[in-house]
Amino acid sequence: MTKSQADDKDNSSKACGMLRDLWRNGDVCEGLPDGLKPASKKEAYRIQSHIETSSAKPLVAWKIAATSQAGQKHIGVSGPLAGRYIAEQCVEPGASIPFGNNRMRVAEVEFAFRFAHDFAPRNRPYSEDEIIAGIASLHPSIEIPDSRYRAFERAGEFQLIADNACAHILCLGPAMPDIWRSLDLADYKPHGIVKGKPAVEGQGRNVLGSPRIALGWFVNEMTSLGVTLRQGQYVSTGTCLIPLPIAPDDHVTADFGDLGRISVTLGLT
Repeated sequence: MTKSQADDKDNSSKACGMLRDLWRNGDVCEGLPDGLKPASKKEAYRIQSHIETSSAKPLVAWKIAATSQAGQKHIGVSGPLAGRYIAEQCVEPGASIPFGNNRMRVAEVEFAFRFAHDFAPRNRPYSEDEIIAGIASLHPSIEIPDSRYRAFERAGEFQLIADNACAHILCLGPAMPDIWRSLDLADYKPHGIVKGKPAVEGQGRNVLGSPRIALGWFVNEMTSLGVTLRQGQYVSTGTCLIPLPIAPDDHVTADFGDLGRISVTLGLT
């Protein structure tokens, strides 16, 4: 490793450490300081990757953010972003999640795919058939996102990637019945429910046209960047409906009809 490469690694680790500490403490910043701010997508994902070293357990899941044009416009990015979920950020259905200082204050209802085998980098893209054949199961999920930037919608694409694409808490449900393989997920209509409020209907096509398309984008985006996706990891493919406003003491349900239903509760603090 050259001195330049060592310096880049040291700076990316420092940037990730700063963002990780903000997450753990429920704090925010205006942005990464000069010298640590990523200047490219590759640098941004390098910063993000160091989050894996902060957990003694293997990486559990990935996420895709900004899978709708409205979402991309809201945070000022040119396309979807990927993020990582370490074990400490993942919860089971029925969990009570501390609300803390969450500033985004929304919950998202998403499809999550689980990999049956590794997807390694290669010199040609993976086809949709190859990717679906490499999926072990499909799961309901609820994401509670948040950002380490005070004004995340103005942070810019590279800083948002470095900030783990606003990853905060992810609830992963049990495997859906295998009938999902014969369904058009673009037309599927999950519902999100915050207790005491009317259900909100979504549709799979709100996720880059289909959760399957989002999955394909993710696999080929990450492997093109030299990342190997591991057997057993999940990827939550983006919200199927308008993000649900949440507050402390709310109860949130993701209802996928015959495919399953999961809930989480938000604490008062």
